[in-house]
Amino acid sequence: MKRHDELSKSELFHALRHQKIQWAGNRRLKIYGTLHCKSGMRMKVENRVFFRTEQEAKEARYRPCGHCMQQAYKVWKSKTTDLP
Repeated sequence: MKRHDELSKSELFHALRHQKIQWAGNRRLKIYGTLHCKSGMRMKVENRVFFRTEQEAKEARYRPCGHCMQQAYKVWKSKTTDLP
């Protein structure tokens, strides 16, 4: 996981170009999604984190975005509502 506010512009573009970053998340809300999500694009830079893989986001205990990842969000939601 890499924080957006700790990356320079050139580091960010290099990581994106070489696909070292493929997912973005909100570190305060613990939500992750695609790099093209409109909800994700509106978040503050200081809250934005980047992940190389979806698995990395899940291991950091982030949940799927309800906008750009509707199917994964529904699965996550059904698992959390089934818990006691």
